[in-house]
Formats: sequence, C-alpha cells, structure tokens
Amino acid sequence: MLLFRDILAGDELFSDAYPIKEVDDVAYEVDCAMINVAEGEVDIGANPSAEGGDEEGAEDSSQTVNNVVYSFRLTATSFDKKSYMTYIKGYMKALKAKLNETSPERVPIFEKNATTLIKKILGNFKDYEFYIGESMDPDGMVALLNYREDGVTPFFTFFKDGLIQEKL
Repeated sequence: MLLFRDILAGDELFSDAYPIKEVDDVAYEVDCAMINVAEGEVDIGANPSAEGGDEEGAEDSSQTVNNVVYSFRLTATSFDKKSYMTYIKGYMKALKAKLNETSPERVPIFEKNATTLIKKILGNFKDYEFYIGESMDPDGMVALLNYREDGVTPFFTFFKDGLIQEKL
C-alpha cells in the first residue's frame, strides 16, 4: 500500500486504498465517498457488509463524513479567489524550489502543466472546497474537493509534485 504525504508539511493526505487518476502529469484526482461513522468507530476502508458486519446496528450518534477527510484528518478551510491566488503563487514557488533540488528535469513540465491546471481551477473557483492537512501548516498543500459531472461523486485534486509516496 502507498501513502501520499505533503512534501512541505509532512501531513498524510491520502493512500492508494482510494481510486486514483493521474491528470496531465501534474495532479492526482482521488475519488472519495460520503460514509456514515458512529462515535468511536474507526474507518479502515473495509466494506462492513462484505465482511459480515452489522449494517443495522447504526446508532443515533452516527454522522455522514467524507471518507478521505475523515481518514486523514483533513480540515476544511476557506479562500476567496484573491487569497487563493496569493496562496497558490507562494505554494508553486516553494514546490518549484523543492523540484530544483530533487528533480530539476521535471521543473519545465511542472510549470507548464501546473499553470494550465491552476487556470482551470480559477475558472471554476466556486465549485471547489478547500482542505488542509492535520498539522494545519499554512505552507502545506491545500487539497481541492470538487464533484464529478454527476454532481454527487466527490473527488480531491492533489498536486503530484507536492507529494512524496511512502510504501507501507
């Protein structure tokens, strides 16, 4: 199993237990779902009905949460378009500096593709929700939550070059 961490903040953001799609060699889209969790319950990504679990034992203390947000303790944050542009400029500059150290051959690809993706994000800004990692590091990655064309299926967008992969 692979765990994906924020390269700048160190936060765990997602794992390959969720469906992942690479987009334009610059980002990962990670499909997620709304799940019900009862107080004290821990989501390990297993399907309780497939494992003989009791689905009818749900108590009143259950709540509906996004499984990636819940599993990786992401925290909702907010931006207006101007503050997001300020954040993303600083974040891209920090990522580029990190890439210059670790993979200088990747910098031109990153710059071109990231610019295209950011223009797309800004063009649909109102469609996104913003999440930060557990450390709430202001220099870390802001994960972008949006919904597929069906308007129901949530997915996160993470910048590929802002992640390190750890084998578990």
